[in-house]
Amino acid sequence: MLDKVSHEKISEICFGDNTLSINDIEAISKGAVVELNGDADFRKRIDKGVLFLDRLLEEEGVIYGVTTGYGDSCTVTVPKELANELPLHLTRFHGCGLGQTFSHQISRAIMGVRLASLSRGVSGVRYELMERLVELLNLDVTPVIPQEGSVGASGDLTPLSYVAALLIGERDASYKGKTRPASEILKELNIDPLVLRPKEGLAIMNGTAVMTAIACLAYKRADYLAQLASRITSLVSIALQGNVFHFDEMLFSLKPHPGQSQIASWIRSDLEHEELPRNSSRLQDQYSLRCAPHVIGVLQDAMPMFKNMIETELNSANDNPLIDGEGEHVLHGGHFYGGHIAFVMDSMKTCVANIADLLDRQMALMMDTRFNRGLPANLSGAQGDRKPVNHGFKALQIGTSAWTAEALKQTMPASVFSRSTECHNQDKVSMGTIASRDCLRVLELTEQVAVSVLLAGCQAVKLRCQQDTNLCQHLTPVITGMINEVMDEFPLVEEDRPLESELRKFISHIQNRKFRLYEK
Repeated sequence: MLDKVSHEKISEICFGDNTLSINDIEAISKGAVVELNGDADFRKRIDKGVLFLDRLLEEEGVIYGVTTGYGDSCTVTVPKELANELPLHLTRFHGCGLGQTFSHQISRAIMGVRLASLSRGVSGVRYELMERLVELLNLDVTPVIPQEGSVGASGDLTPLSYVAALLIGERDASYKGKTRPASEILKELNIDPLVLRPKEGLAIMNGTAVMTAIACLAYKRADYLAQLASRITSLVSIALQGNVFHFDEMLFSLKPHPGQSQIASWIRSDLEHEELPRNSSRLQDQYSLRCAPHVIGVLQDAMPMFKNMIETELNSANDNPLIDGEGEHVLHGGHFYGGHIAFVMDSMKTCVANIADLLDRQMALMMDTRFNRGLPANLSGAQGDRKPVNHGFKALQIGTSAWTAEALKQTMPASVFSRSTECHNQDKVSMGTIASRDCLRVLELTEQVAVSVLLAGCQAVKLRCQQDTNLCQHLTPVITGMINEVMDEFPLVEEDRPLESELRKFISHIQNRKFRLYEK
C-alpha cells in the first residue's frame, strides 16, 4: 500500500456505537484518520443483519430493494437469480449527476457521514464494506461527485451513487490531487473492487449524507462568520466614531437573548469605554452599527438549535428499509427524508445573508462623506495633488453591494419547492441538498463581503489615526493586534491598485479561520 494522507495533529475518529460531532466531520474533511469499531460484539451485530437478510430471502423470497424494483417499481418482482445484479443497476442508472463537482474536502465529509449512518448497524451491509470506506478515506481516495441531481427525499440517491461507484471501481475518483478512473486508482493500490450484495447499493445511496456533510461544514463557517462580523463592527464603530454605549451590558440585560448578548459582549470587549453616562452626548448611530448585535445575534442564537439538528441527523440511521438483525424485522419508513437539514440550511442562509446586508450598509457609511464623520471619500489614502486621480475603495464597495444582492437573492427557501417525482412515489420531497448548496453559496458571498469590509475597516481606522494620533493610543490590544495582522499583508491603499489577489488571499484566510477572534 502507498503512504496514507498526512494527518498532523488530528486523532483517529472511530465509527460504530459512538456519537460523532460536527467537529469530527470537519476533521475528516481535512484528512483525519478514521477507524471502524473492531469490538467483537459490534461486528457480530453487523453480521446478524446480513445473515437475517439472507435467511429472509430464502424463506420468504420478497424483500424491498432486493427482490423488487425501487420506489414506484416496488411492485416489479426481480427473480432471485437476478437479485445480485440489482444493486449494480441501481448505482448505474443513478449515474446522471450534473453541474460542478463537490470539492475534495466535501467528498471526504460525504463519505464520513455515510459511514456514520451505516455504522449504526441497521442497514444490512457487511462489515467489509464499511472497512473499505475506512480504507479509502485513510488513503485519501474520494469519488468525484456532481452537485446537482438530488431532491433530498429518497435520500441523496444520485450523488451517493458516485460513492457506490467508487467502491465497485466505476466512474472517476480523486487521488493525490488528480482525477482518474476509479478502476485505475484501485488497481494501483491493489484494492479489488467490491461486488455489492443485495441491499448494499440501496444502503449506500438511500440517505441524507450529502446534505448533512454540507451542513456540518456550513455550520463551522457560519460560527466563525458571526465572530468575524462582530470584530468588523468594532472596527467600523471606531472608524465612524460610533457610540460605544450601544453595546452596553445593562442595555442588553433588558432584552436578554443569549446569542445577541454574546455578540454585544464581544463588540464591547473590543472597544475602550468609560462608565455608562447619565445621557450619552453621541445619541444614536445608524442601525447598521446600533443594531449589529441584534442582526448577528439571530444567527448566534439559532446556532445551538442548528447544531442539535445536524448532529442528530449525523448520528441517525437514515436509509430505507432498516434491518433489525437482532429482533429480525425489516423496518420500512421514510428516514431518508431530509426535512430537518433542509430547515437548518434554509434558516442559516437567511441569517447569514442578513449579516452580508448589515456589513454592506457599514461599508456604505464608511465610503460616503455625508456619513463617515470626516474620513476621505471612498477611504482613499491619497494625499495632496494625488487625490483627484485616486478612488480608494469605490469599486470594492460596488462589488460588496453586488455580492450582498446575490446572497439575498439566494435566501428563497428551497424546502418549500417540493416536486412530485418518480411516478408520484416521491410525492413530497425535502430539497435539503439544494438548500445546503444554496447555503454554501450564501456563505461564500458573505465571506467576500466580510473580507471587503474588514479591509476597508482597517484602512478607515488607520486613516482616522492619521487625523487623531491620540486615537491609536486608546485602541484596545485586540483591535491593535487585528489591524496590525491585517495590514501586514494589506498595505494602506494610497495609490489605486488592483485588489483581487489580496481579496482572494484574505478570503482563504477567513475560510481557514486564520484570525483568532473571541474566546468562547
